[in-house]
Amino acid sequence: MLIIFGGLPGSGKTTTAQALAKRLKAMYVRVDTIEHALRNSDVLKADEGPAGYMIAYGVAEDNLKLGQTVVADSVNSIRITRDAWLSVAKRAGAQAVEVEVVCSDRAEHRHRAETRMTDIEGLVKPTWDKTVNRHYEDWGTRPIVVDTAHKAVDDLIAELMVRLGHSQD
Repeated sequence: MLIIFGGLPGSGKTTTAQALAKRLKAMYVRVDTIEHALRNSDVLKADEGPAGYMIAYGVAEDNLKLGQTVVADSVNSIRITRDAWLSVAKRAGAQAVEVEVVCSDRAEHRHRAETRMTDIEGLVKPTWDKTVNRHYEDWGTRPIVVDTAHKAVDDLIAELMVRLGHSQD
């Protein structure tokens, strides 16, 4: 199974995706980590373009073909990247589930975006202005929507486990 996360920076996407990956003992692929490594390399110093996503697709597909559950964590703001993730699952013969993470409380979202710490050393987080003005295409009716505004991570994971058809053991 490929669990495809998406959502704006500061929405709680990475926290939720990491907690779910840990709970499922799944392989975790984070585009931010890949893109940051690319920027730190001598190969790509400026705009890494789609390279981070392309690498993540390949790593995810390899692991899906090995029978692993994969949790993919990225902003995933446009339809083309979402469709590419779905294609990865299809090529690997795996089920795909899309999860959009939102924070419906705008003040809380802003607070998180402006004060959150990152576990990627040297990663520059986007400003609140860049976050809210980012091009972000509607997901339509496909994803499971998780609202992190006023819920504990454990509660979100319990809800996701049920929606993904997993027992609560």
